[in-house]
Formats: sequence, structure tokens, C-alpha cells
Amino acid sequence: MTERSRDEGPQKVWRFEVADEAATLALAATQAAWLEPGDFVALSGDLGAGKTTFARGLVRALAEHPSLEAPSPTFTLMQVYDAPRGAVVHADFYRLRGPAELENLGWSEAIDDAIAIVEWPERVAEALPADRLEVTIRFDPARGIEARVLEMRGRGRMGRRLARALSVGTLLHAAGWTEARREFVQGDASVRLYERLTRPDGTTAILMVSPPRPEGPVIRFGKPYAAIAKLSPDIRAFLAMAEGLRALGYSTPKVFARSVDDGLALIEDLGAETVAEAGAPNPARYAEAVALIADLHGRALPDALPVGSETYRLPAYDVEAMLIEVELVVDWYASSIARMAVPSGARMQFLAAWREILAPILEEPTTWTLRDFHSPNLHWLPGRTGIARIGLIDFQDAVIGPPAYDLASLLQDARIDVPDDLEMRLMAFYVRLRKTASPAFAAERFAASYAAMAAQRTTKILGIFARLDKRDGKPQYLRHLPRIERYLAKNLAHPLLRPVALWYQTHLPRALGPNFGPQDA
Repeated sequence: MTERSRDEGPQKVWRFEVADEAATLALAATQAAWLEPGDFVALSGDLGAGKTTFARGLVRALAEHPSLEAPSPTFTLMQVYDAPRGAVVHADFYRLRGPAELENLGWSEAIDDAIAIVEWPERVAEALPADRLEVTIRFDPARGIEARVLEMRGRGRMGRRLARALSVGTLLHAAGWTEARREFVQGDASVRLYERLTRPDGTTAILMVSPPRPEGPVIRFGKPYAAIAKLSPDIRAFLAMAEGLRALGYSTPKVFARSVDDGLALIEDLGAETVAEAGAPNPARYAEAVALIADLHGRALPDALPVGSETYRLPAYDVEAMLIEVELVVDWYASSIARMAVPSGARMQFLAAWREILAPILEEPTTWTLRDFHSPNLHWLPGRTGIARIGLIDFQDAVIGPPAYDLASLLQDARIDVPDDLEMRLMAFYVRLRKTASPAFAAERFAASYAAMAAQRTTKILGIFARLDKRDGKPQYLRHLPRIERYLAKNLAHPLLRPVALWYQTHLPRALGPNFGPQDA
């Protein structure tokens, strides 16, 4: 099978030359891997060109039934199949005389939350959804009686998804992973997607799909939120940090194959075991993670790393980045969780208080701040030794920032409860490691920085989790809010944070939980 592409206005058209029916079925199976409930596939072409063959390949792959007959529904008009991802509806509209006849079929109800595969879609052209995958199949007599040419085009939102799927196919083919079984795995709170690939011999790898970050609307300084908050714009940051950390002796996923422009990387699978067990911290593993971060913070680190022939420069985690993050609690948590509006004057007081607290902390020595140094991203690798037993997987938003930030991220985990006594013991362990390596390490100043970074992070997370619920339709993050509110109230008890604590009590007490009172400020 050969593949070519051409641009045709806003949609890109991919052209495939297939030699026979088996190649058509195989091509269809590769496209089935990325289809989701609600998708619409329109199959066009001459009579006998192979529309039903392609549909059969889709149905078999979706149903995970390689010998399923899946005949043409020419006379029944519609056939419904049960599949692991939901219903699959295969229809043939050749006998329809227009969109009006769809109602008699109960078409809308049949395809609700199903994958629809339609032959002869042009019979109801006016009723076709704007977002669809179009596949046109033609005879290619010059190459043989069974040869066909297939053209694929993604309309609307399907265009970007088709392009990504074909890029993935190209990457996996080049890396020798075409035969691997693909399984979606739980991702994080970002736009990144992950799949676990398993070869027939049991070897596994992770496919990371990290598309370039959309710019978003301008917030201030002529920049969108992501630019102000110093979030990585594309996969280059991950690739640079993965290599930079591994060169220092830390465990990061090896990169087997990558496509920077497409935002794809095939990486080492570090398994599913983390530093947490059964929803609770494993103290020994957490101690190893603390040892790792203390080791990192004791090093002289560059602010630029190579990525291919380019150079990636880590941005500074400056005061404007930290302020735009804490402001999320006002923009999202206050309105959707506390059900209140924060006046503009109170917002300015909030930011001014934070600016005053953060300014001296940001003048202290800085280091690589990985930014997502917490249990879901810290894998446990028992086959390795020392700090190499901690597998790091999430560092693409790394910045140059305060050392206390990542320690606070670990010891005040947003997703699991870290008991106060364990937090104190591990913080003391960190301080002991730092002072052993450098007697000049200032423990008291670090403790103040820790309280401020922990409060900044918990404030930000309250806003992010409220936004994930309200804007992104991910209510599962709300169950973590009581834990984060407890962390925040505890952090605000530090004298350094008194101005912010008083602001919360006055303007947003809901964020401090039910037990925070005036005496705690």
C-alpha cells in the first residue's frame, strides 16, 4: 500500500493505493483504531468498487471480531453491531430517495452515541453531519483488476483527527510497531493522550500524543494564559527534559520514535506501579522521591537543553506566571464552587498580597522545577537501584523556579491524602539531605518558601479543578477539593502568608474548609 497526500482547500486529502481486498480490509482496520462514538464515516465510490469491503474492515476491527461476516445492508438498509466502544451502525442508502426517508428508518435514534458507517451517503447529502470522515474508493485498472485507489478527507473537526491518526500510523510503521494492540490508558488533566501498545511477544510501549497547544485568547501583556503561565507549547519540552534528566542518571522514558511536528512520541512503558499504593503514600517510596528531588536541587543545572538540532530553553517561573495561576481561584473556583463573584477591588488586593509574598522567594536560588512532581507521575521501578527506582514521566512544563515547589507538590499531593506527620518527616529528611550536601543550606528560609509554594500550588489547583468541571466537563476532579482546601488552610497558618489568609477569610472563606476560623489567621 502506498500513501500520498495533497492539500485541497482547508481539508487535506490522503490518497492510498491498495493492491487487493486484503489491503483494503487492513487499511480500514487501522482507521477503526481512532474512531469514537458519535463519529460518521461516509463511503462513496462506483458500484462494486469496495465500499462494503472497507465497511466490513471497520466493523470487524471495531467489534474485535476478525471473522465477522458484516454483509452489505443493501436490503435491510441498516445493521447494528455491538462493539466494545459502543454500537456500530452500518447503513446503505442506495435505495433512499432523499433525507426525508431517514425519519422512517429511525436514523437519528439509531446513531445516537454510535459510530455510523454509511455507503452511498450522497443520497442524503443535505442531511450529512458537518464533522465526518469521507472515504472515496475507485477502480485502478492500470495496476490490476483488484487494485483500488482510496481517498480520505476529514470534514470539520474530523480533519485534525484524521491527520493525527495517519501521522500515528506512519510513526508506528517506521518504528516497527504496526502489529501492536493499542489500548487507551488514563491520561492526565491536560490535552495529552496516551495509548499502551502491546506487541504479540508481550513487549509494551506508550504512544504519547501531545499536539501543539492552542494559543487561546489574549489575557494580558498581549499574551494568552499558557504563555504567561509558562506552559510548554509543544512536545519539544518533553523530549529535551527527558534526555536532560536521563543524562543526570534519573529514570525517564526512553524515546523509541518521535515526530516533533505532529506532537507524537513512542516511549518506554514504565509500568503502572507508582510511589502510592492502594490510594495512600508508600513512605519508603516517597522517601526515595524526596531523595531524588534533593539530589536534583543540589546540582548546578543549565537553563537550556538540546532537542535534536535545536535548543530548548527552560522559561523562568516568574511572578507573573505564579499570579496568573493563583488568579484561577477567583476566575473559576469562586464562581462555580463558592457561587460568588469577587469584586475587582478585592481581586487586585489578592494579587498585590501574593506579589509581595512571592517577590523575595523568587530572589532565592532557583533550580529545575518539574512542576508535576506527585504520585501519579512518579513510577516505582523495583528492578533499578537508588533514586533510579523513581520513574519520571511528566516534566514537559518544567521551568526554572523555587526548589520548594516540587517538594510541596509531592508532600501535599492533590489526589491522595498525605498525613501531616509523614509530610513533616519527609520534609525534615529533605532538609537533612540538603544540609549534608551543603552546610550553608538555610532551612528556615526554605520552610517559609515551602509554605508559600504549597499555598500557591493549592490555590492554583482549586481553580484548575473547578475549571476542569465547569469548562471541560470533568466533574471527577471535584472529589479532591476538600483535601486541597485542608492543605490550603494549613499552609496559610504560616506567618509569612497572613495577608493572603486574611484575604481568604474576608472574601473567599469557602476555600478554607469548614474548620478555618479567625483564630487560625
